[in-house]
Amino acid sequence: MERLEQHYPETPIPLDHSDPFTLLIAVLLSAQCTDKKVNEVTPALFAAGPNPAAMAALAEQTILGHIRVLGLAKTKARNVKRLAELLLERHDGAVPRSFAELEALPGVGHKTASVVMAQAFGVPAFPVDTHIHRLAQRWGLSNGLSVEQTERDLKGLFPREAWNKLHLQIIFYGREHCTARGCNGTLCGLCRELYPARRKPVQWRKA
Repeated sequence: MERLEQHYPETPIPLDHSDPFTLLIAVLLSAQCTDKKVNEVTPALFAAGPNPAAMAALAEQTILGHIRVLGLAKTKARNVKRLAELLLERHDGAVPRSFAELEALPGVGHKTASVVMAQAFGVPAFPVDTHIHRLAQRWGLSNGLSVEQTERDLKGLFPREAWNKLHLQIIFYGREHCTARGCNGTLCGLCRELYPARRKPVQWRKA
């Protein structure tokens, strides 16, 4: 935590948004896609559909036209429209503030719900993406058998009040320094400092 705080004392949210609704849509769109690419397409999408009512009124093909360059674009366009409709039908046009209600929306899994709860509503959560999953294993913080286990392990290791900032710090470090191909758990600065004797990432056994 000390080292990551030195690297990233500020943790701006990577996805451009203006409110919980646009954050929810941006996170949904980021599946199997870079935040940079999502940020390129959302200004036009949010101009056309800035709120659930406006988004629900758009044709699915119109939404698809805005996000066509993203991976899984057809599925995402369908989910975005239906999500907006369900926000109107079930939640009076507001983004719900519970994990269960968020995860009941199309295209919203636990990670997406965790990001929205943490970044839109300030609820302590530890969303685990590929960077966090990889680094938690390299750093010996989790056995890395599943993202669910990684989330449980990290929540057990770090204080609740640190989760929301720490998960972003780990993501930033994983993107910039401890990448999938650029470090094997022994090469980047943090790996070398914290695990100088390690010759390869720890191989965990199933309990």
